[in-house]
Amino acid sequence: MNETQKEFQDLARKFAREEIIPVAAEYDRTGKFPWDIIKKAHGLGLMNGHVPQSCGGLGLGVFDGCLVAEELAYGCTGIMTAVEASGLGQTPVLIAGNEQQKKKYLGRLIEEPLLAAYCVTEPGAGSDVNGVKTRAEKKGDEYIVNGQKMWITNGGVANWYFLLARTNPDPKAPASKAFTGFIVERDTPGITPGRKEMNMGQRASDTRGITFEDVRIPKENVLLGEGAGFKIAMTTFDKTRPPVAAGAVGLAQRAIDEALKYSMERKAFGTSIINHQAVAFLLADMAIGVETSRLAWMLSAWETDQGKRNSYHASIAKALAADVANKCATDAVQIFGGNGFNTEYPVEKLMRDAKIYQIYEGTAQIQRLIVSRALAERAKQL
Repeated sequence: MNETQKEFQDLARKFAREEIIPVAAEYDRTGKFPWDIIKKAHGLGLMNGHVPQSCGGLGLGVFDGCLVAEELAYGCTGIMTAVEASGLGQTPVLIAGNEQQKKKYLGRLIEEPLLAAYCVTEPGAGSDVNGVKTRAEKKGDEYIVNGQKMWITNGGVANWYFLLARTNPDPKAPASKAFTGFIVERDTPGITPGRKEMNMGQRASDTRGITFEDVRIPKENVLLGEGAGFKIAMTTFDKTRPPVAAGAVGLAQRAIDEALKYSMERKAFGTSIINHQAVAFLLADMAIGVETSRLAWMLSAWETDQGKRNSYHASIAKALAADVANKCATDAVQIFGGNGFNTEYPVEKLMRDAKIYQIYEGTAQIQRLIVSRALAERAKQL
């Protein structure tokens, strides 16, 4: 890391420990959205670092963002997800927006502590993006959108959305031509966010269904062009899966640190439990998982910053880090014993928060599908 990266990492680490950790349990208990923390993070420059300088941002790379994401996740992955989901919503504009769109929508996020959201998932179309039913019909200089989205992070708090909708009514049309990506203002008439979902973990994050009824979107809010939506949505993941993996690593690191501290203090059979091999080996396996997962996100982030396609390594990083986060959180609860099952201690929250990493932004199975397909292609060259 260069000096600037170290400074950002140190700033994020300090912020997580001083601003996030002391209030994380309360936000988890209430499900309240952490606007005060969002505003502080925005003021310190811990958000929107990837926004180009032409729009008032710093123009930082994916690697830089991952460093911050890991540190924020160490404090609370629900709060980190609120920040990172805004980055997910912005990325389609970053990679496919024209200069006018970038300045209008990304510049707005620099000026004020506002958020974006990524509207793709539907009640019947999660992993199967090709199953998206939301329709956008062109009429004159506008598109009329009707449909239902589900599990939209920041759905009730975002200032604007990236929306994926079907513009080709032919059900046999290939995904590469059937969908279009739009930028949609949250206050557009016809948009109705549903109730905030009370999820198992990451409760500080705002997750909702969103209904679109005769929503009018001007044609200048189309990204790249009609039919380019699927490619934009998939390319986005190459840049956003590394930060998700970094978030999972942050959670796993927190699990190790909490378990390590507890194992030094807790005594059983006349000695600290870290001196028992059963516990010591659990901690060793946790460390092995965290160190390798961190290297995985670093490689995938570095690749995309170099302009290389990183789908293969991004999926490996996301799948590995998610599995490691779940194992580390579960093992931390085990090391805490009965205390680990109690809300007075932090590890039960880590265990609940960890599960979604194997589900959102591409399930563990979808990541393996991507990796295995890449292997099949490689096999043809052997």
